[in-house]
Amino acid sequence: MKPQDIVAGKASSLWIFGYGSLVWKPDFAYRRSQVGYIQGYKRRFWHGDNFHRGNDELPGRVVTLIEDDDASTWGVAFEVTGAEVEESLKYLTVRETVRGGYVTKTVEFFPEGEKQPSVQALVYIATQENALYLGPASPEVIGVQIAVCRGKTGHNLEYLLRLAEFMRSSCPHVEDHHLFSIEAAALNVVSYLLACQ
Repeated sequence: MKPQDIVAGKASSLWIFGYGSLVWKPDFAYRRSQVGYIQGYKRRFWHGDNFHRGNDELPGRVVTLIEDDDASTWGVAFEVTGAEVEESLKYLTVRETVRGGYVTKTVEFFPEGEKQPSVQALVYIATQENALYLGPASPEVIGVQIAVCRGKTGHNLEYLLRLAEFMRSSCPHVEDHHLFSIEAAALNVVSYLLACQ
């Protein structure tokens, strides 16, 4: 499903699932938000960013989703309604698609809590076909890259630390080894750099 298809259909309500910076910085109006998860994807710092968290010479690393039948990814879904639907999609098209190279898909979102029904949600995913896609690397390599990169929105390290903090505070029961091992590696680099000054 593409955002323009939703707008053309004049949807009165839409859920948008965030698993990266959207969890702590949506920057669009929404009716309500809900912590929860999607299935069949794992979050990975495999996408390059030459605008928000890096530049052409030193691209930052941000998360994307990789298909994995046995995985789930926790984040936040935002419900937008009425005029918010078109406005949020316009904003996200620039933020995620034009500047980030992400494509959209529809996924089933499961809100936290046993009694809440799942909903269909729009999600932005960077694929291997994207020129900014960097692919896998060790936590140490990714940690170094994140520790030294900065873009127009801020330091890449801020992106990593805010995402890790979201997971600890909103999803304390979820162990995200990939995220937390990169956080540890990046903080080791920062400690080393500070000790060298």
